[in-house]
Amino acid sequence: MSDARPTVLRYRAEAPGAEGPVTLGQDNVLRCLRNEQPSRERNEPSSLNKQATWIIPDGADQDRCLAALRTLAERHAALRTVFPGAADGRLPTTQRQLQEGEFTVQVIALDPDEDATARAEAFGWDERCHPFDLTAEFPLRLGLLTRDGRPALLAVVVSHAQLDGVATGLLFKEWMALTAGAALPSAAGPTPIEVAGQERSASGQRRGRAALRHWERILAEEPSAVFADDRVRSGENLLHTLGIRTPAGAAALERAVRRTGSSKSAVLTACYAALAAHRAARTTVVMAALSANRHRAVLAEHIGTLAQDALLVLDTDCPDLDTLIGRTQAQALSGYWHATFETERLWQILDDSSLGRGARFVRDVVLNDVSGTVPEEIAALRPDPAADPDLSWYPTEPLPTRLMINIWRTSGCLEISLHAHPDVLDREETEHFARALLRLIDLAGRRNVTLGPDGELAALSHLPVGRREKGRWQQVGGNWVDLDALADRLRTVLDVKDVEVTWQNEELTAVVGQGCTLAPAEAHTAVVDALSWRDTLMAPQRYVLPNGTGTGRD
Repeated sequence: MSDARPTVLRYRAEAPGAEGPVTLGQDNVLRCLRNEQPSRERNEPSSLNKQATWIIPDGADQDRCLAALRTLAERHAALRTVFPGAADGRLPTTQRQLQEGEFTVQVIALDPDEDATARAEAFGWDERCHPFDLTAEFPLRLGLLTRDGRPALLAVVVSHAQLDGVATGLLFKEWMALTAGAALPSAAGPTPIEVAGQERSASGQRRGRAALRHWERILAEEPSAVFADDRVRSGENLLHTLGIRTPAGAAALERAVRRTGSSKSAVLTACYAALAAHRAARTTVVMAALSANRHRAVLAEHIGTLAQDALLVLDTDCPDLDTLIGRTQAQALSGYWHATFETERLWQILDDSSLGRGARFVRDVVLNDVSGTVPEEIAALRPDPAADPDLSWYPTEPLPTRLMINIWRTSGCLEISLHAHPDVLDREETEHFARALLRLIDLAGRRNVTLGPDGELAALSHLPVGRREKGRWQQVGGNWVDLDALADRLRTVLDVKDVEVTWQNEELTAVVGQGCTLAPAEAHTAVVDALSWRDTLMAPQRYVLPNGTGTGRD
């Protein structure tokens, strides 16, 4: 087993200490972190805090590596940010920017035959199983792996409360320059406290109100869940993870961009949405896109966390893929513009929407495009895969979604990873999805692809299509609901035996027999409260109860 020796580094920045309100992104992550319970005992890592492995340029010795880390801490306020109000699980409202402090680097001497990459991965997984102390801890946990006294790799675990994926990529870029002996220009992006000030300005508040209206409309009108069929039953949140690396895929993507005149992101997102819609047996895909606020130029170089979702509605009911790519580009612009909001107000809108509509929004499909964070000259240092495409399985992870794509790199070698819930795609089907995605990108670079019921997706994807045959499925607005499953849920929630659920007069109606003492409004509130964020069920739109009849929405 490799030997670890802690090394404490002190830093002192030129900028004075400061205190201010948390940013909207910080507030969002801090709220989400309260719902996590990572555990070393259960070997369950945080799904929000992330890990990375940073390469080290030839010639960089240990002293230069440690000096580079100290320089990063002194350059960037986010690395010196703590949340004094986070003690005892409380939600902090202020952030504190320290001027000086210290952090620890674990210097890990590798055994002669020990695999450095595997050791870095193990370090990251283990450290993610233990929550950060947000009141005082440095937001990076660092393991400097050495072989025969020379640095080999740097394992990094990132606190998402202070840093998002793009910020981590920007730090990596600076790390590479510093460890290569280069000087850095002055930091360009605003500090977290400056971002908080921008968000509270008149223009920032107008943008926030517009974003909330965007979300409110989608939550009221579009499908609450993308995947609702006979297979989608489990409440588990463990997703299997498949990594894909392919130089041929990168070349095909370049061809598709040239042929369609669209961005790489639009082509990838459209192909991903088309396959997700095919698997779901529906035409509308509501997709959460992460890293959304990085599309605003003023925040492109910000070192901090801007972790708020953009919400995209992609209508795949179109004749061909070129049309869908065009729609995707337009929808992405709208979604990214409306991705800055007060999380508490959004959560209230989510709750109000759930009560009014009778269905909770399920974050079924997620896109995370961080391909622009690592310069190509650095990404190119990684050797090409031995096989093309190279598909590699990683450990399952708890994630609050059913299907997610991470786009890591698009030039030279296309590098993506897929997370899939077994109810949606098993391991074999996940590989089919990955290969179908690559085939679709390749075709998009050569010609247009026919979509629709008589289109080409079924033949090229070999994917299962959502079937609704084992229950009494009914389409209610944009949602599919199994009436038998809903009746079972009502028997449990209302503690009665006699329940009949039907579709009458364009309404989802529940007739409840004796034993229920609740009025319609009380029954409706109880049913909605029992719906989890993973539910595909809807509450009835009309209740016929011993104590009255009504919608329960009054």
